[in-house]
Amino acid sequence: MRRLARIAAVSVAALTAAGLSAPATAAPTRYEAEAGSFAQAVVESNHQGFSGAGFVNTDNVAGAYVQFAVNAASAGTATVTIGYSNGTTVNRPGDVAVNGVVVSANRAFAGTGSWDTWATSTLSVPVKAGANTVRLTSTTAEGLPNLDYLDVEAAAQSADYQAEDATISQGTVANNHAGFTGSGFVDYTNIAGSYVQFTVNAAAAGSSSLTFRYANGTTVDRPMDISVNGTVVSSGLSFPGTTNWDTWATKAVNARLNAGNNTIRATATTANGGPNLDRLTVSGAADSQPPTTPGTTSCSDIGENQLTLHWGAATDNVGVVAYDIYEHGNKLAEAAGNATSQVLNGLTPNTTYTLAVTARDAAGNASPATTPLQCKTLPSSDTTPPSAPENLAHSNVTANSVKLTWSASTDNRGVTSYDVRSGTTVYQTVTGNPPATSTTLTGLACNSPYSLNVVAHDAAGNVSAQSNADSFTTQSCSTDGGVPSSITTISTGWSIPWGTYWMPDGQTALVTERDSFKVFKVTPSGAKTQVGSVPNAVTTNGEGGLLGVAVDPAWSTNHYVYFMHTASEGNRIVRMTYDGASLSGYKILLQGIKKNQYHNGGRLLFGPDGYLYASTGEAQTPDLAQDKNSLNGKILRLTTDGKPAPGNPFGNYVYSYGHRNPQGLAFDRNGRLWEAEFGNSKYDELNLIKPGANYGWPTCEGNCGTTGMTNPKATWPVSQASPSGIAIVRNVVYMAALRGERMWRIPINGDSESVGTPTAYYVGTYGRLRTVTKVPGADQLWLSTTNADNNGNQPDGSDKIFRVTIA
Repeated sequence: MRRLARIAAVSVAALTAAGLSAPATAAPTRYEAEAGSFAQAVVESNHQGFSGAGFVNTDNVAGAYVQFAVNAASAGTATVTIGYSNGTTVNRPGDVAVNGVVVSANRAFAGTGSWDTWATSTLSVPVKAGANTVRLTSTTAEGLPNLDYLDVEAAAQSADYQAEDATISQGTVANNHAGFTGSGFVDYTNIAGSYVQFTVNAAAAGSSSLTFRYANGTTVDRPMDISVNGTVVSSGLSFPGTTNWDTWATKAVNARLNAGNNTIRATATTANGGPNLDRLTVSGAADSQPPTTPGTTSCSDIGENQLTLHWGAATDNVGVVAYDIYEHGNKLAEAAGNATSQVLNGLTPNTTYTLAVTARDAAGNASPATTPLQCKTLPSSDTTPPSAPENLAHSNVTANSVKLTWSASTDNRGVTSYDVRSGTTVYQTVTGNPPATSTTLTGLACNSPYSLNVVAHDAAGNVSAQSNADSFTTQSCSTDGGVPSSITTISTGWSIPWGTYWMPDGQTALVTERDSFKVFKVTPSGAKTQVGSVPNAVTTNGEGGLLGVAVDPAWSTNHYVYFMHTASEGNRIVRMTYDGASLSGYKILLQGIKKNQYHNGGRLLFGPDGYLYASTGEAQTPDLAQDKNSLNGKILRLTTDGKPAPGNPFGNYVYSYGHRNPQGLAFDRNGRLWEAEFGNSKYDELNLIKPGANYGWPTCEGNCGTTGMTNPKATWPVSQASPSGIAIVRNVVYMAALRGERMWRIPINGDSESVGTPTAYYVGTYGRLRTVTKVPGADQLWLSTTNADNNGNQPDGSDKIFRVTIA
């Protein structure tokens, strides 16, 4: 039997108004197909991935239908997203009727590849306040697709805030012109800095439209800064003349509101003051439709330090407001919504850049990214390396640190950085303009001999000869610490190994391959055997696919293992059975995690409390990270049967929020959770995760002083890290870096919440490092590469797993 497509219509809450109110977003209301009424149809459960208790399979006849009873809080327009499955190659059209009126005739439901693959179709429909019926009726002898559920998203309502009731600085309430609403309007004093401030209460966080009604009876623009909660969201917003003081116009700007009270201030920026201000209208963002993917990309005007990137225009139901340009998932630049090209400056000579473009609308919806394009800058005309640093010397030697000083190098164009090395292994990079000629190295191995040198770099990538070698021995040991002392290749022939998780007995580990969806068991000697594949996984032509894996702590009795993977509708956390030789079964524990080409998160880890922790990216839609009702941009904590874990801070799956693209998770000896996170264009982060804490994205990248947001414990420029997996051995965090092509060592300072100075190993030696995992019962790590991905550009089978010994 075929499986009836699921009707999904996302129910978004309307703006609530009680007196002066603000936008509010209710939880989606789901209507299961099996709970509706239907004719010439049956309820079934013989296919995977359905919601609720089953789905509805109509007979292969014209006139078969499924009808949903939908309640709307108020009359207006609702967005209905129909999710469906059609395992044939034949279209199965149907009429969509609301309250007996057909609103979409012969709506197409094309084949989805299989009955286990779900797709969606979205339309807007009119609804009345109270009870409504939504019916899908087959119009051909093929019947309908399989139907699973229906959600309904009501159009956002709005609330008005009268200017005369707001807080006024250097202005007066007046009523000497016609056409105002309420009891009057605010006449700004003709001075820069005069303002009107509104207090707006929002029931939930989200994007909102702020519309100002004003009059300007002059021919001179009266611009104002619009700020929300102290942050300017629109600088110098134009309020041009309206012909006379009795003629009113509106000016709108989109902004994000926090749950609870918000302050919205309109401040005059010139000596003319602001216009006459009548009211502010706040409406929820009803627009949930992202723009289309931008068109084909290309590069031109390629030089040593710049190039021009071109793309085809995207389309949007409201309008594209910006294009974001990414390099390896890091934001490199931004262009206006009417642009189709952007000059990229400050690039490194003779370097390949992998570029992708997303389109963004005013509501913050982001399109899928374009197919990655590689453009290589020209070799530098500067071939002269800096002079070698001289007079390297040490002082202040401790068990794990040393201070180093050296004489400055010279260069025809300028020195940009120094590398402190042991042989060719880089321990630290010193930057600045000019870079300093001293540093303190921390995290060294105790009671160990060192011989260090320094080299200088210039902007063209030229490297000096090394300085004199300087030797010393660190002081005697304590229990913490250790450094990588040897690295050995134990397994080859991999294609993007992403997740590694040891079985509880420590005899084998499970390793996932991202794009092949295969799962292998690997012995300590490196022998690998495929044990199965994860069904329903898809790629994103970027960083999606089969990602993290975790093994149930009670595996010996239940044989459960867990995976996070990208599927047709988004990212999922699923459970399978593993008997030690093969995988079987497939159960969805959690879905509805939005996906995109990049920023899918994906790490899974069981905590000391027995609950499953999962990292999710914000799917290139930054506002999701601050929405505590969204699953994206979060660390999630759930039970082994897919429910929110007891004690979660917000009563849902969310454990922490404000994350951009977290991929590294590890618990220390005190049971504290550490996390590594991709930055945008400035800083990558190492965070100490606490329940309910807000880690700042998109307000903050790296450290910031915003109240209520938690600073990272360490940061790196994105070019030096782009971190994925982390592991902890002897109270030291080891972090695998992709773009940085190195493994970072970050010592935790005892049992405190601070860390010592990070040092880097294997810089550029093994390429893109994805996952680092502690070996049970040993001071060892497994370290894997993903050079076969579309950023590493190596052939399939070129990736490796290494064993690193800590001494």
